This record gives sequence, C-alpha cells and structure tokens, in this order.
Amino acid sequence: MILCAGRNETFPFATPIGVGMVESAMNFTQICLFDKPDFIVFVGSAGSYGNHNIFDIVESSSASNIELSFFDDNSYTPLDNVIRTQNKTLRDDTIVNSSNYITTSATLSQNFAQYGIGIENMEFFSLVQIAKEFEIPVAGIFIITNYTNKTAHEDFTSNHKEAMLKLIKYLEDKKLIVPHGTSN
Repeated sequence: MILCAGRNETFPFATPIGVGMVESAMNFTQICLFDKPDFIVFVGSAGSYGNHNIFDIVESSSASNIELSFFDDNSYTPLDNVIRTQNKTLRDDTIVNSSNYITTSATLSQNFAQYGIGIENMEFFSLVQIAKEFEIPVAGIFIITNYTNKTAHEDFTSNHKEAMLKLIKYLEDKKLIVPHGTSN
C-alpha cells in the first residue's frame, strides 16, 4: 500500500493519511485496524538538514522524533525517539526526523546532522511507530524540496510542483507505480 500526507501532497496512486504526526497516526491506525496492509510505502517531500540536495531522492525505514529544545538541553523524553525497522530493499537508510514543526534554523539543522539525522518529514515517525506495532514492513521515499533554514517555506513552495513530478518519475522507474498513460 502506498500512502501520502494529503492536502497539497496527494497522488492518484496513494492513500492520503493527513498532515503531521497526529492526523497521520490516527488515520494510519484506522487503516491497520480495518484493512491491515502487507507492506507500506510512504511517499512525499522532505527538508534537508544539509547532506542532501534539492530534488535528491531519499529512501528510509528509520525515523526519529527529536524536538529542537533537545539540542539546548531544555527537554528530555522517556520514549524511544529513534526507530529503525528492517528493510533490505532500500538503497539508503537516512534517518528521517518528524515533528509538527518545520525547522527554519540552519544552525539547529547542523545539530540534527551531527546526530546522523538527514532529513525531516512531518509524518514519517508516526507511521514507522505504528507499522512496528502492527508488524508491517515500512519504507519511505522522499524528495528533497528545501533546506531547513529561514527560506524553508518559500523554497518548499517554489520547488514542490517539480519535486512531485520527479518523485512520480522515480516511482515509475522503480516500478512501484505504473507510468501515467499506460495500463497493465
């Protein structure tokens, strides 16, 4: 099953589950309870903490939930905040950080990179957590639309349309979806 966030990031071949960690967690849990999939591929956009360039494709089955206050020693969590699942089909396994907030500080972005975290996407951590609970293999395929800096939103907006076309082409080339205009 292919999932996507929703709102301005929808695809005809993917089921939208909502934006952010709460909407995605609620909707993905419902899917798992009523029609549990055998495998999940989440597709969408992501921001780079600096090691990935605009329009790079990143694959992952590892996610984290580290809030910015952690880097200033202003918070802690008793929960596992990095989750890794086994997926040998991925070409790389960049850790994807998720939060309901988008990072806009280039300085704080460097902290994520120092911890081995490469990109951020608002939904992925909740999906990996739920997939792990339901014992469903999961992978994410992301396209970088912006760097996590002051112009993150403007860059996301200006790159989004082209990024989605490039992501679709990648999924077609990987044979995860049928190319537009063809049939099985």
